[in-house]
Amino acid sequence: MFERLQKPFLTVETGEAYQPIRISYNIHNLEELKKCLHKLKCLHKKDENGWNIFWGDECDHLQFESLDSYKRNPTHPLRLATLLIKNNTLHLNLPSFKRACLLVPLIHKLISTELASIKRADFINKVFGLSERLPHGFSELFDENELEKIVEQRLHDYEDVQTRCEQATTAEEAFQILAEYTNSESHKKLPYAERYAFQETKDLDPEVAYLGFYIFLRGRELVAIRRWFGETGYTLADAAEETIEQVFGNMDIDIIE
Repeated sequence: MFERLQKPFLTVETGEAYQPIRISYNIHNLEELKKCLHKLKCLHKKDENGWNIFWGDECDHLQFESLDSYKRNPTHPLRLATLLIKNNTLHLNLPSFKRACLLVPLIHKLISTELASIKRADFINKVFGLSERLPHGFSELFDENELEKIVEQRLHDYEDVQTRCEQATTAEEAFQILAEYTNSESHKKLPYAERYAFQETKDLDPEVAYLGFYIFLRGRELVAIRRWFGETGYTLADAAEETIEQVFGNMDIDIIE
């Protein structure tokens, strides 16, 4: 453990932790979607169904607070992510949570939900050592059956708590049930890989629609990093409190205690 505490974890060029994440979109009109992608200057075509997304043009304004030593070169823009069309699904593959949180709202603006609508995010709940073996591609990272089991268990637990709250004889009893559930969830060991299911975002402002996604990912990123540096008692509850304070504090919004 002591040796690990002395070693930094792997980061991407823009400074944030390397944590692979794949965003999946349902395709509603493949032909029109490809026409739309062809018009985006930040995309460079790799093959018939694949594109690289570079830090320029439509993506030029994206900001990375974690950026320190990387110097942008307009003639050689940095690749931020890749897009892949496979089995009537559009996959956005990224190397970090930060890039996902920046690019998802942008894609919401650039690609009509009539062409493709966001479905889910699959991601890794850990950071990697500099000399650690990295997974080869997203197919090695994610087991569809395991991810579905995690989602089904989460829904089952939530529905069970909801039923118990509805059957509670007093509001105080319902709050106690909910508090116990929240506390139990926040102290659970996070699975290696996890899935986030998006809700309908069609008529919502993207900055609002994806705020919950940001808080969800940011909490897990903090847990992974803090535990890497030895804070084994750091929980999702701690991360949520820190993240919400940061988000709403920056908005100058008072948080009701």
